[in-house]
Amino acid sequence: MTKRMPRKLPLYVVIERTRHGKIVFYFRIGKGERRRLNGVPGTPEFKRAYAAAMAGEAIPESKPDTGAPKSLRWLIERYMESSAWAAYSVATRKQHGLFFKQIVEKSGNSNYRHVTRKSIMNALEDRKNTPALANNFLKAMKGLFKWALRNDHVDVDPTLNVQRLKHKTVGFPVWTAEDVRLFCECWPIGTMPRLALEMIVHSGIRRSDIHRAGIQHLSGNQLSIATAKTGARITVELPQSVMDAISATKRNGLHFIENAHGKPFTKESFGNWFGDCARKAGVEKNAHGLRKLSATLAANGGATTHELMAQFGWSNVQQAEVYTRGADRAKLGVKTSRVVAEQLQAMKAPHQIPGAGSAGVEEVETSKKKT
Repeated sequence: MTKRMPRKLPLYVVIERTRHGKIVFYFRIGKGERRRLNGVPGTPEFKRAYAAAMAGEAIPESKPDTGAPKSLRWLIERYMESSAWAAYSVATRKQHGLFFKQIVEKSGNSNYRHVTRKSIMNALEDRKNTPALANNFLKAMKGLFKWALRNDHVDVDPTLNVQRLKHKTVGFPVWTAEDVRLFCECWPIGTMPRLALEMIVHSGIRRSDIHRAGIQHLSGNQLSIATAKTGARITVELPQSVMDAISATKRNGLHFIENAHGKPFTKESFGNWFGDCARKAGVEKNAHGLRKLSATLAANGGATTHELMAQFGWSNVQQAEVYTRGADRAKLGVKTSRVVAEQLQAMKAPHQIPGAGSAGVEEVETSKKKT
């Protein structure tokens, strides 16, 4: 593990960061020569270099640490012990962990310093038939080597400037009004599937949040919950119809949605269960497609990019703009043109003289005729 540096540096030692983000140390007295020191403060290597610099002697060359682990296996294990790894969501750690497991099984004993930009690009090319998977692999490797560079394990990040594979996808299909009608006919108010639909389409929350949402997240008719994916807190107002559906649906605990045993779902089991409920209603779509319908309705209603981000828990504008760009442009165009018309009317309206009534206007007109 990386040694912690002392808070106070030795006399005449300055710290710098290279353009690659690596921290290095120099010895310099006044305006004298800058001399690069080996290692980091506190290590034997640094102490030897510092003593030589203070004595005005040549700094001994850095000896390779033949005992230090250099395998990809070792690097990945250290990374997965780090705070950077712990900061990821459970879903992200699970996904990236699967990539790292494959790497370790295939080439875990290889020297991680031999991984180059070309190596990363070849790995992406090997996964070109599944571009979305390839891009997730790249994301995992970027996280690994960004951490490795910051902790002085590598001098260069091999993932730097490696581009994602381009691919076009429409993703999960969006539910239509007809889909919602079929589902509601199959699952009336009082059933768990119907409550799930009402909660998702009105709140827009993800399946990773809907399965754990409950009474504890309600304050009146406002639902407020920190999202599992990004940590962003979303707050929405539920209409009375949804509040009535909550009251009409029997449950054993605090969670809104429970399985057949009266227990809360996991994220995966909820998705499978809701998909089965949709198919029984004749709808070949899933919960995420219902969330997309909610976002589409909000955008068509004129919600701004930042309003969409607030409701749906997105952390960047790009995701919200997917819906604002695809909004009902005719409806929004008419709405905006009315705003423009109102503003122009206000600009062109005659300005009355304060206190002047009809008599004042007649006097002005008479004065004009006399003139």
